[in-house]
Amino acid sequence: MEKGSVRRKVEKRIGEFERFRRRSWKEWFSELCFCILTANYTAEGGIRIQKEIRAEGFLKMGERELERKLRELGHRFPKTRARYIVEARKYAKELKKRVLGFRSGKRAREWLLGIRGIGMKEASHFLRNVGFKDVAIVDRHIVNLLAERGMMERPKSMSRGRYVEVERVLEKIAENAGLDLARLDLYLWYLKTGKILK
Repeated sequence: MEKGSVRRKVEKRIGEFERFRRRSWKEWFSELCFCILTANYTAEGGIRIQKEIRAEGFLKMGERELERKLRELGHRFPKTRARYIVEARKYAKELKKRVLGFRSGKRAREWLLGIRGIGMKEASHFLRNVGFKDVAIVDRHIVNLLAERGMMERPKSMSRGRYVEVERVLEKIAENAGLDLARLDLYLWYLKTGKILK
């Protein structure tokens, strides 16, 4: 893929994230469920399951029914993810309003960490997908890429403090490249995987 073509794809995806802000609270909850599903799983698998279950399913299915559906669709952790999604329903109606009430993605992320099944990476992923550009999605692909380029040592584990350290490295790279963290993430993902997903 040529440089210009990758840039067009990145900008198209960023536009989709920005427009997501206008979507209903149900769609926002569905996006949160997508991020819960992608933890220790794949983005492709999460996208496939989200398309199948949709917002209505995430909101209305009983826990056992949801677990059965996740198992049927090949999720690695159907029981725990079904439980996290059902527990997260108590935030569904307020999610959009609460998140948009924060001045920065980093502040919104602190609030999102109170939802079971949502860690630093999942919260950052969700925020990027709903249009925030000031948080980084730090996953093994990104960490490996930075380590391979000699920009940092590969951490043995990813604590919250370590996550913030890696995010700072990415902030410097973004600043030098004249990009925000959302765009940088998409370019790095493309560099590592050849794909531009959500």
